[in-house]
Order: sequence, then C-alpha cells, then structure tokens
Amino acid sequence: MKPEFRTCPDSGLVLHRPAENLIKANAIAAVVFLAVGGLLGLLVALTRWPAVQLLDAELFYTVLTGHGIVTLLVWILFFEMALLYFCSSVLLRCRIATPRLGWVAFGLMTVGAAITAVAILQGGSSVMFTSYVPMPAEPHFYLGLILFAVGALIGTFIFFGTLVIAKDEKTYEGSIPLVTFGALTAAIIAVFTIACGAIILIPTFLWSIGYISEIDALMYRLIWWGMGHSSQQINVAAHVAVWYAIAAIVFGAKPMSEKVSRGAFFLYILFISIASAHHLLGDPGLSTEWKIFNTSYAMYLAVLASLVHGLTVPGAIEVAQREKGHNKGLFEWLRKAPWGNPVFSGMFLSLVGFGFIGGISGVVMGAEQINFLIHNTIYVPGHFHGTVALGTTLAFMALSLWLVPVLFRRELIWPKLAMWQPWLFGIGTALQAFFMMGAGTLGVSRRHWDMAFAGSAFEWAYPGMAYTMMALNGVSAIMAVAGGAIFVLVIVGTILFGKKKGAAEYSTRKPAVLTGPAESLTGHGNIGLGIKGFPAPGTFILAMFLLLVFVVYYFINYGYLASVWKFS
Repeated sequence: MKPEFRTCPDSGLVLHRPAENLIKANAIAAVVFLAVGGLLGLLVALTRWPAVQLLDAELFYTVLTGHGIVTLLVWILFFEMALLYFCSSVLLRCRIATPRLGWVAFGLMTVGAAITAVAILQGGSSVMFTSYVPMPAEPHFYLGLILFAVGALIGTFIFFGTLVIAKDEKTYEGSIPLVTFGALTAAIIAVFTIACGAIILIPTFLWSIGYISEIDALMYRLIWWGMGHSSQQINVAAHVAVWYAIAAIVFGAKPMSEKVSRGAFFLYILFISIASAHHLLGDPGLSTEWKIFNTSYAMYLAVLASLVHGLTVPGAIEVAQREKGHNKGLFEWLRKAPWGNPVFSGMFLSLVGFGFIGGISGVVMGAEQINFLIHNTIYVPGHFHGTVALGTTLAFMALSLWLVPVLFRRELIWPKLAMWQPWLFGIGTALQAFFMMGAGTLGVSRRHWDMAFAGSAFEWAYPGMAYTMMALNGVSAIMAVAGGAIFVLVIVGTILFGKKKGAAEYSTRKPAVLTGPAESLTGHGNIGLGIKGFPAPGTFILAMFLLLVFVVYYFINYGYLASVWKFS
C-alpha cells in the first residue's frame, strides 16, 4: 500500500497526499489567474483616468470583460476549491473523497476558463461580467462558463463527500470545527449559485446558437444575479472562515461563542443570497414590495450575521491577547499585535476594510431610494473593490502566506517584502474603493470608457472633483497592483526557490482522532460572552464606532437624495 498521510512538523496538520496535490493545483491556478486579473484591472483603471486613457473603446470593453470574469469568478473559485479541500480533508484529518474526480473538476474549470478567455480575446464577446441579453456573446463564451461552473460544482460535492467520510470513519469528535462549518456554509451557497448559473446560462447558450429565439431580459437579470451576486456571498462565508482560522493560527484564539458564530453562518445560508436584489432596484418589472422585502427586512438578517463575525473575530483576538498580559487600557492588545506578520496584518486589514468600506456601502446600496443615486455609476465597482478585493482577496492572500510554506515544505522568501505586501495592496485597494464611490456619488458612469464623452453629439461634464477622484483612483490602482504583484512574486518564488524544510514523509498509519482545541487550528471551545461585562471592551468600542460611521454615512446619502429631489 502506498503511503498516504504526512504530518507537518511546523503546524501539526495531517495531509492526505491526493488532497494535498489537489490543493496545490487549485491554489497555483488561482494565483496565476489573480496575476492576470490584476494586470487587466490596471489597464481598466488607467483607461478611466482621464489624463491617461490608455486603451481605445473596443479594447477597453474587451479588457473590462476579462477583468470582471477573471477576478470575480475564476481566481476566487479556484482558490475556494483549494480552501474546501483544505477545510475538509486537512482539518478533519481524513482522506479526500474521489480524488480522481477532483482532477476532472480541476480540468473542467481550467478548460472552461480557457474557452471563455479565447472567446473574449477573439472579439465579439465584450459583454462584460454581467453579459446582459439581448447583447450577444459568442457561443463558446457561455460554453466556457458552463464548463467552469460544472467543475466547481463537482469540487463542491467532493467537499460534501469528504465530510461524510470523516463522519463515517470518525476522524473527529463532536461537531465539525468552526472553520470547516464556515466552509460548509460557502459550499451550500455555492450549490445555489451554480444552480442559478445553469438555469440561465444554458438557455442563453442555446439562444446564442439559434436554438432558442428569445431570452427575456428581465428574467435573465433576475436569475443571473442569483449567480452573479451569490458567487460573491460564497466569498464572504469563505473569507470569514479564513478570519477565524488565522485568529487561531496566530493567537491560538478560541471563538467567543461557537453557537453564536455558527448561528451567524446559518443566517448566511438562509438570507445572504437575497441581497442579490439590490442590483435590480432600478428594474421596472419587479414590484416595490418585493424589492423592499428583499433588500431591507430579509437582507438585514444577513447583515446581522456579518456584524456578529465582525465582533467575535477581533473579540477572540483581544481575549487571547489579554490572556497574554496585554491588558493596559482599551487597545494595548491591538497595539501589541504582530503587525509585522503579513498573515495577521492581511487578515485584520481585510476585516476592517470589509466592514467599514464594503459592508457599509453594500447596506447603503440596498436602500431603494439611495440606490437610484448610484445605480450603474462607478460607485458599484467601488463597492466591489471594498468587498471582493479588500475583503476576500486580501484574506486569501494572508492565508496563502502561511499555507504555501506548509504545503510545499519551503521557507517564505523575501520576508521583509512579504511584510509590506498586505499594507500596499490593502491601502491601495481601500483608496480605490473610496475614490470610485466618491466619483459615483457625483454621477460618473459605471461602464462608459471615456468620462469626457469626447466626440459625442451633446456636451457633458461632471463636477471637477469627479475627474480628480478618477485620477486618484488610477494612482491607487498602481499601488494596489504593485502589492498584488509582490504577493504573486513571493508565492511563486517560495514554491520555486524557497529554502527546503526537508522531504515530506508519508505514512500509511491512520491519523489520530481530532479531539479538541489543542490539536486543531479551528479553536474548538468557547471564550464565553462574560457575566460581569463584555470580555473584549476594545472590540466593543470599535464596533460602536463602526455603527456610528454607518449611521452618519447613511444620512449623508439621504442628504444627497434630498438635493436631487428639490421642492419649491
């Protein structure tokens, strides 16, 4: 019998060889596509910078289509496949289900991404990420997305199968660890997301080859956003799970209350996909009652879940730091945190950026009245950069800087450069989000390649500050892409040239059963919410500051709305 398992001497993780190989393949593919997506994003930002305007109109829309699909779907889903295999096989110390089928899934995702890329590069498919009908793309544009989605769905079912194996072979005691539960949440949302994609993309493919005569535009938008927005909700559940994992890795932090954290993940399953409706608030064919219910009463339950995680993750870190003696004042625990460790700094910047920028802007966009101000303005990509880039991508980068040395048994190269990478990428991305949201509030179009409208029949000019903000967005994009390039260089350099830590030794011996926090990255157990008072007062103050910022920003936007609807 061939040896199957090895134990990492640094982390104590137990890795199943087939799972390890699948994690490596998906993670490497993810990094490659991240590099491509970042380069395309830089070209987009430099074109929207009025003084530079790098690309012409035709090439701009080709690049914008590629940037949206690569960064919002391809790179992230490849990484999430690696994350699902890690959270099941590795964290539960069990063999992965159907590894050969895992390679089929990887192949379908790779081939599908390549086919769609070819369709975009050939021209005739510059329909952008949303690909709204009746604007047509080439048939293989849709075919590639369908194949990619099928591969991702297979990978998700392999994750479910691995959980069944772990339960059947009793590789852990009690309930699954919290990080694995977060990954399970992401996987459940992924099934809904991919189902929505199949429901609308398969008929659209048949329409593109002439088999179906017409696709209703409103129906397309409604179902497509069940995929387009929900795919980003997979990211939210996944990067929150990463936050919990890194808190345990760096600090040995335990959840403040596992029941509360699991309940928050469960709220994601029930309500987070409903937030897709905030992309449809300008559509006349949907009732006001449906819009209000989906983007307020129901969506706020998903917002509540994010607020819970935003409180419990830093709260767990604060309690762990205070137990180590960092008790002076409200924020010594935060001042004495290992800010030079890119694993921690990347995670914490992701958490703060997602909450203060991505989260607040998303809730504001969900208010139907305010949405009319910013619908289809560049405010929307600004929000995306606050969620997908600053929240998800930075969290995944942080985990990678810890995980790659574990998987490849090599030391991280250029540690000083790696230390600055999260700050460069995080601050650059945050500034991009700010400047795009500011320009969008002033009315700058989301999709028009030339904000000066040169050569148009009618003259139009935005307020002067809008042009300044788009120029600053270009500068910020250069900063963010530099941070992303450093990440890619560090990861690839570590895999190829990092100092070897010794050969991996595999064994046929069955791993020991996962019994609790001493043997788990996930921090089984509870800190407790306290009786005499909240055990993380600094975190509580930060949470109240977040609430204050949200309230102020919410009413500022209503002030803008009042200035639009003037009465005499």
